[in-house]
Amino acid sequence: MARIVGGLAVSHTPTIGFAVDHEKQEEDAWAPIFESFAPMTQWLQDKRPDVLFYIFNDHVTSFFFDHYSAFVLGIDDHYEVADEGGGPRDLPGIGGHAALSRHIGESLMADEFDMSFFQDKPLDHGLFSPMSALLPFEDGWPVDVVPLQVGVLQFPIPSAARCYKLGQALRRAIESYPDGLDVAIVATGGVSHQVHGERAGFNNPEWDAQFLDLLVNDPQQLTQMTQAEFATLGGLEGSEVITYLIMRGALSHTVIKRHQDYYLPSMTGIATLILENQAQPNPIDLSERYRQHSRHQLAGIEALEGTYPFTLERSRKGYRINRFLHRLIEPDWRERFLADPEALFEEAALSEEERRLIRERDWRGMIHYGVIFFLLEKLGAVIGTSNLHIYAAMRGESLEEFQKTRNQQVTYSVARRRDTDDASSAET
Repeated sequence: MARIVGGLAVSHTPTIGFAVDHEKQEEDAWAPIFESFAPMTQWLQDKRPDVLFYIFNDHVTSFFFDHYSAFVLGIDDHYEVADEGGGPRDLPGIGGHAALSRHIGESLMADEFDMSFFQDKPLDHGLFSPMSALLPFEDGWPVDVVPLQVGVLQFPIPSAARCYKLGQALRRAIESYPDGLDVAIVATGGVSHQVHGERAGFNNPEWDAQFLDLLVNDPQQLTQMTQAEFATLGGLEGSEVITYLIMRGALSHTVIKRHQDYYLPSMTGIATLILENQAQPNPIDLSERYRQHSRHQLAGIEALEGTYPFTLERSRKGYRINRFLHRLIEPDWRERFLADPEALFEEAALSEEERRLIRERDWRGMIHYGVIFFLLEKLGAVIGTSNLHIYAAMRGESLEEFQKTRNQQVTYSVARRRDTDDASSAET
């Protein structure tokens, strides 16, 4: 079974990454940062966790306000470095533990946390700024990550209490994962700071010290605070420290503090903290019981013939072909597909199997592969195939055979109306 070896809390201010990139670790202004990071680097080297469950907030880089979620879990197997305006940092991408991500996602949903999930998104300084100071990366990162992006920029945002409860559910999720992984929980975000408005530059070191003490010894006290109270004490952007409560909730009630430090160089209080888990083994193995709880909503669905739930696993497997078909909503992509599909297949790096499925209009085969139906519907609209033709193909029937099972013999699609359309002559 997987186990949580401890938790780290660390600021993610971009000054950390800037100092790494410009080799300023020994300069007076930056040296205290790296002195406070040294015990964390040593702890990671000693513990050698397989995976970091990494909690951060994006800074309007990969997540924009056209769709902004509270808790967004990465389920990818790789994450690149984001371009935040001046070009991406010269760092390698980092591996993701997709299987653990899926398990955690299923578990958190079963515990009634309404999660969002992301793939194919680069990550910004919220993750890579402290990572580049904590771990060697020249030959590739020595760990995988499971990233959790917490939406703390557009209000309303999750409460401190909700974050703590999420951490408790996260512990159950990780500890019920069947493979033997060592997992460290990393929570990032600056302690007191404000970067906008006339209050820009606000800091409160006294509150930072009190917050860290409560986080270690009495986190329940912090869960009673409102976002306005966090902002009053630590600045509005400083209220992102609610993410620390996810980490703390994932640990045992009693922890050992191995390290704590604090430095305020300019705009953001930089805190570092190491907590080691003191969880005791339960004489009753609850992990299988919890895995069944996670699978409860879909238990028995495998008995339904010809039914394929679009799970996180299927979403990951079919992501490339689904992305290709989704782009058919773009007029230019549609035109290029109709004119020269082979060139577009090559540009999208589709596998030979994925190309064959589209070439042959293998509707049922695409479902088996991991394509979601509503993208088949879009493909049908582009090539002039009605929904009814696709439904019939699902059952291995001709349109005429399928229509005999319907109350009304009609055809339709999601394509816009054209005066020359003749849906009844759509291709099979």
